[in-house]
Amino acid sequence: MKNSHPRIGIRPIIDGRRGGIRESLEEMTMGMAQSVAKLYAEKLRYADGTPVECVIADRTIGGVEEAAMAAAKFAANNVGAVLSVTPCWCYGSETIDMDPLMPKAIWGFNKTQRPGAVYLASALASHNQKGLPAFGIYGSEVQEQDDNSITPDVEEKLLRFGRAAVAVMQMKGKSYLSIGSVSMGIAGSTPNPDFFQEYLGMRNEYVDCSEIARRIELGIFDQEEFKRAMAWTEKYCKTHEGEDLNPAHLRYSREKKDEVWEYVVKMTIIFRDLMIGNPVLTGMGFEEEAMGHNAIAGGFQGQRQWTDFRPDGDFSEAILTTSFDWNGIREAFTFATENDTLNGVSMLFMHLLTNQAQLFSDVRSYWSPEAVERATGKKLTGKAANGIIHLINSGSSALDASGAMSDAEGNPVMKPFWEITEQDAERCLEATTWHPAGREYMRGGGFSSKFFTRGDMPVTMCRLNLIKGQGPVLQIAEGWAVNVDRAIFEHIDKRTDPSWPTTYFAPRLTGKGAFRSVYNVMNNWGANHGAITYGHVGADLITLAAMLRIPVCMHNIDEEKIFRPSAWAAFGSDPEGSDFRACDNYGPVYR
Repeated sequence: MKNSHPRIGIRPIIDGRRGGIRESLEEMTMGMAQSVAKLYAEKLRYADGTPVECVIADRTIGGVEEAAMAAAKFAANNVGAVLSVTPCWCYGSETIDMDPLMPKAIWGFNKTQRPGAVYLASALASHNQKGLPAFGIYGSEVQEQDDNSITPDVEEKLLRFGRAAVAVMQMKGKSYLSIGSVSMGIAGSTPNPDFFQEYLGMRNEYVDCSEIARRIELGIFDQEEFKRAMAWTEKYCKTHEGEDLNPAHLRYSREKKDEVWEYVVKMTIIFRDLMIGNPVLTGMGFEEEAMGHNAIAGGFQGQRQWTDFRPDGDFSEAILTTSFDWNGIREAFTFATENDTLNGVSMLFMHLLTNQAQLFSDVRSYWSPEAVERATGKKLTGKAANGIIHLINSGSSALDASGAMSDAEGNPVMKPFWEITEQDAERCLEATTWHPAGREYMRGGGFSSKFFTRGDMPVTMCRLNLIKGQGPVLQIAEGWAVNVDRAIFEHIDKRTDPSWPTTYFAPRLTGKGAFRSVYNVMNNWGANHGAITYGHVGADLITLAAMLRIPVCMHNIDEEKIFRPSAWAAFGSDPEGSDFRACDNYGPVYR
């Protein structure tokens, strides 16, 4: 990232009474702050892979003057979220953080001799009365006075707050870049600047698709990188070119296909340059183009005006959202097919929480166990036994989602890019074929990635939707990418588009609401697209959504894992209803 990393500020709060009380608590209180900073540095990373940085107040905070001193230090050190820690009673309204834009939490140590938990309750009451929501962290077990360890339940909440806060901080001040405009009437591809500005602290940037053609025709891209990119593409992609499934009269010649390969590689480089810039362009005399648009996420309209006569974005979208390319292993870009900004934001949320590549997919169809057996003569088994949702899309499907990477036990996984090896990357490329695009839809041609996601992998699917009169809402479904019998895969594959990547998703059922059955999950999904990440991260998404004041309208997360600001409990006894009421009461953070 171009700017210095946003940091988490840690505020050690203390009983300000001197003459024995404060002095006896200084070392313990500062030690709590240092232990959290160490935990965050060890367990949390920014999206670029570097450890999360903390700034600790220079001195413990016993009153309003010391609170102001800490705030000044934080303002000078790019602090974007604050965590207050204390083992003792302190003066609540005199020591809390008052910045309305800062995500904030308080850890009150549950000890025998000192009432850190009492301060926690007092300070949270002050926050709630002043309209400054804060997360409360309080261990379930009383610890002895000489036990300064972070218990597992406290660590879980500290990390959950930290992950969500780091995501919020990394979005603020960045851009979403729309390359083109609305795709085929998809509402999500109509950027809503009020949502981006008020809820995420982001701005919207727009580039017409003609800019792609201009840069290609005038050679506004790194020529040396293009040569390197083509050599990589020849080795790993063109050698895995899949069957051309077009009718004979729509098949391109070999010469034309080679031209398309060069064109889509150039598109990929240009999309990236539009997002984050490229200093090489300055030396070529294109200083404005070298700047980029400070985009942390983006999307490409593609259909139809561009794809009716130019190659589609499938290759570019797949490579950008993957954790490696011709430049090696790197952070995956968040890039949405059909410029579906809302699915792009859904991908962004999970990318920043997990530091992994994301899968953009159509939520295509529900297959019941009965329908599968009737069509194929085979039974769904294991985690797929209750039915499956077919996820398929030709664009922003990261090659990481092939499941070709493995952990130490041989299980399929997706990894943060800094854990990916060259062998991992090559296995994903080996698992992927590139089929010529169906020219009845994509008249200008292109190449689509094709793989079948290897299961069983734990995954989370989410989707942000905008509802008139309500505002943004988030849907979350944890489950698994599952294996099915080869005959089932081939039958379903041929019924859709066999040149596209396929993932079969089995959500975890709870017997209630939208999660009564797999059909009900499909039937309650709010759009035709979903974002999918490796791992069960629904609880982190709920915490992030609460920070952003976005209510969660559908989820299958265990209630004991839900972590929201303490004020949410004052808006009713049902957790989901109180979430809506609290988000409505406080409104978006940046409004």
